[in-house]
Amino acid sequence: MPRSVNKVASRAKRKKLLKLTKGYFGARKNVLTVAKNTWEKGQGYAYRDRRAKKREFRKLWIQRINAGVRQFGMSYSQFIGKLNAKDIQINRKVLADLAMNNPEAFKAIVDSVQN
Repeated sequence: MPRSVNKVASRAKRKKLLKLTKGYFGARKNVLTVAKNTWEKGQGYAYRDRRAKKREFRKLWIQRINAGVRQFGMSYSQFIGKLNAKDIQINRKVLADLAMNNPEAFKAIVDSVQN
């Protein structure tokens, strides 16, 4: 009796992986083992960088807030310390956006902290 193998499922599994690697260069797109390794490595980078992106944005927001408060003679750490002391609950993302796109509102926040 011949050995039974599920050829349809095996082929579908390979096609699915090769579809995921479409657009890659050279053997990375059409040689199964190379494509599999490339795709797995890419998934690892994606997982890592979803977390790194959060750190990068926080750094960017801090730089923007710092640049904004320097115009009023304060440093970032002084500003954040006074915000916490006054119990003003505004996150860094919103503060950075205000500093860039709405300087009047940002100035109002800085003035409320300084007084």
